[in-house]
This record gives sequence, structure tokens and C-alpha cells, in this order.
Amino acid sequence: MDDRRLPSEPRAGRRRRRGPVQVVGRRRLLVLAAASAIALLLPTRARASVELNTLLVAPNEGELTVEFAVQVSLPRAVEEALQRGVPIYFTAQATLWRSRWYWRDERIARATRRWRVAYQPLTGSWRVALGGLSQNHATLAEAMAAVTRASQWPLAELSRLDPDKRYTVDFSWRLDTSQLPGPMSIGLPGANEFALGIERTVRLD
Repeated sequence: MDDRRLPSEPRAGRRRRRGPVQVVGRRRLLVLAAASAIALLLPTRARASVELNTLLVAPNEGELTVEFAVQVSLPRAVEEALQRGVPIYFTAQATLWRSRWYWRDERIARATRRWRVAYQPLTGSWRVALGGLSQNHATLAEAMAAVTRASQWPLAELSRLDPDKRYTVDFSWRLDTSQLPGPMSIGLPGANEFALGIERTVRLD
């Protein structure tokens, strides 16, 4: 008669060796559970994002003007670059097109604004430059508020518009990566985190 034990009947010695392993496994699970609970309690950093809250194209005192407001959450790499004193450029652009059924749309006008944001370590302030004008801000949030909105921004004179034609406006706001120094020279990670922007097209009625 075969005296081998069935697999469903574990040996006593095998059972004794399994006991300590099970205890260690439970302890590890408790440690992982505690770490997960702590991680949930810690504040999390919002992901980088760009949202276009407002975009209006309308006539105003003989001109076609643009009003926009962008809400931005900067990537960590951009904030770190700014803290190190690296200037960051942001560009807004609006292009007016006249629709043509027989050929490509005709560009009527284009307006561009480019802001330069830089940290001033001596004063602890943030300087925003637009053209030949500059202004200091106490916080980065205030500086970003200055470069993410505009009102009554002239795009084209109304006299250039034919009321019998159809027009569209292409709008874009972005971080101007063409103005960045090489990532390796300032010790930053890949430039993918600097690809920040949004585009929108508006049809004029």
C-alpha cells in the first residue's frame, strides 16, 4: 500500500516553515498600507495644463480687437528654471484669414505679443517685459497673470474687412521654446516639459 501523502495534506514540518514567512508577509503589507495612507495625506502637485477661459474677437472703435484669458499650471521644470534665473518667454499670436473657395485662405493681418518673465534674486521679485516696457511683480503667480491675458488687443482695422466675405481668426498662446537655452547647459531634464501651449480658431459672423 502506498504511504505517500496526498498534496492536500501538507506535512507538519512544511507547515512550521511556512508560519514565519506568512508573518513577514503580513508585516510588509501593513508597512505598504501605512505608506500608501501617508502618500494620500500628502499634498499632490497639479499637472501642467493650459486652459483657454476667454477668447473674444470683436470690433472696437474702428478696429478688430482680441480679448483672451489663459489659465496655466506650469510644469516643475519651468518653475525650477525660473528660480535659477533662466528667463522664460511666452508668446500670444492672432492671425486673421479671409476665406477663399478657389484657393488657400488669404492672410489679412497678424498680431504677436511676446513676454519675457525673469526672476530677480536681489529683490526677490519677478520682472515681466513686453516690448520696451517692464514691470515687477511680488510673486510668480502675479507675473503669470500678466502674461496670460489681454484686452482690446488690436488685430486689424475694420476698413480692411469686406462685409460680404467670411473670416476666421487663429489664436495661439505658448511657451516660446525657441528662446530657451540648451537644456544640458542649465542642468534641466528633457525639453518635453517646456512644450506648453494652446490653439483655437474662431469664425467671425
